[in-house]
Amino acid sequence: MAGIGRTLVKILEHEGVLSRHKRLFHLTACCQKVQAGRYRISPKGDKPLTYEMANPPHQIAHRKSWNSWNTSNLVGGLRPAETAVEDLFIRKFMTGTWHNLFESEVIIKRQHNIIRIAGIVSQGISPRKMYFLIGYCEEILGFWLQCPVKLELQTVSEKKDVVFKYI
Repeated sequence: MAGIGRTLVKILEHEGVLSRHKRLFHLTACCQKVQAGRYRISPKGDKPLTYEMANPPHQIAHRKSWNSWNTSNLVGGLRPAETAVEDLFIRKFMTGTWHNLFESEVIIKRQHNIIRIAGIVSQGISPRKMYFLIGYCEEILGFWLQCPVKLELQTVSEKKDVVFKYI
């Protein structure tokens, strides 16, 4: 990167542009900071992370799985933009319907015409209400998305059962 910057400066000096606008042109080194998708260490070391949160983004497909499984983003795939919007809608709908009950990320798997939604839910409500919410989500999402939707949920009794490590 620095070689390109020096070359650019030499070209601009040769053209006489840099001498007139020396104060307006700045070059800085590239920092190469990789911070996106990483969690900061808390001062007390008591911040809980799940397994998915504990793995950094460069570990996707090695130790960490994708949160959306579909083939529309491949070359020649059909409707990639609609799939991304539908996935966002499904995540918002699920977190709103199952308010404060999801302990993990919402995983969306598309196979042929079926959408499977997986996740870990806390046992904060009665089983009758949980079965109602499962049926409600499957019916409403199936009607809106025009394809069969299946919910694959696992329950845990406490939030600490999902914690992988503390930072």
